Amino acid sequence: MAQRKVWSTAKAGAIQRLTLIEEELPELADDEVETTVKAVGLNFADIFAITGLYSATPEGRFIPGLEYSGVVNRVGKNCSRFKVGDRIMAVSRFGGYASIIQSKEDYLVALPNDWSFSQGAAYLTQTLTAWYALNDLGGIKPGHDVLVQSAAGGVGLQAMKLIKALGGNSIGTVSSEHKVQFLANLGFEAWLREPSFGAQLKREKRTFDLVLDAIGGEVQTASFNALNPMGRLVVFGAAEFTPGKNRPNYLKAAWKYLRRPKYDVMDMISENRSVMAFNLIWLWDQVELMKELLNTMMAVEITPPYVGHEFDFEQAHEAIDCLRSGKTIGKVVLLINSEV
Repeated sequence: MAQRKVWSTAKAGAIQRLTLIEEELPELADDEVETTVKAVGLNFADIFAITGLYSATPEGRFIPGLEYSGVVNRVGKNCSRFKVGDRIMAVSRFGGYASIIQSKEDYLVALPNDWSFSQGAAYLTQTLTAWYALNDLGGIKPGHDVLVQSAAGGVGLQAMKLIKALGGNSIGTVSSEHKVQFLANLGFEAWLREPSFGAQLKREKRTFDLVLDAIGGEVQTASFNALNPMGRLVVFGAAEFTPGKNRPNYLKAAWKYLRRPKYDVMDMISENRSVMAFNLIWLWDQVELMKELLNTMMAVEITPPYVGHEFDFEQAHEAIDCLRSGKTIGKVVLLINSEV
């Protein structure tokens, strides 16, 4: 039987358990497409899953990874949308850190001809996260003032571009002057986020119709307090809980959990402000809804995603360490099968 390489962990709990192994490929099902993977996109959800902090983490052994790109090398007899040789990008419910992937074709999208494989692996998950936050939950409208936390990251950059395309006014916050300048070069307004973000917002005297946050803690509380009437805070992550180099510091995480932002619905009624939170892993089982979201998202014209960090497939640990450092700009990807 054919072999493939995968990064696998015996069970969640520690990044060091992630190991590169070879395994046999099963027979291709009639409704599946087999792809030779060229690039794998990394997401913070990978880190949280590997360390056991993600509620959707599979039990026992699993392969992390939520998106990839590559070239179709086999198709099941019941598949009609793709053929051998097609360039694709795809989403996966885990299983993305692999050299060959077999998937139902509903989860595959044609890769634009002028996009690289790295860009393809950087697009679907993070752009869909930004789109769902802005459009479906945030209800963005032309003229809305939108604050995006971590605006130089993968989701943040895609959100900034979507806001502009949808007629909104964006301000991004970032953790370094280098990132401020990077966003300025793209034509976006950005702030260096100060240790007391609440005091910074009061000094700037800025309020917002919509805030996207994946940090948590005091940053999230201050963001909520800066909402206009009818404003919405949309939360899709909690970077403050990012684990250490190998495993979570459970005492520190418990302390942060106890001090996490809390919202009173009666206060929200009086102040006419709301909080929504989500993750997109549930879309895996809602295929028709997922395809509808992808179609509406991809109809909005924005530039290809920015890939700031590329690593060889064998360097998964280095790539994960880069992502969790908080110093990245744009997407982190693993490159594989580059000679094919």
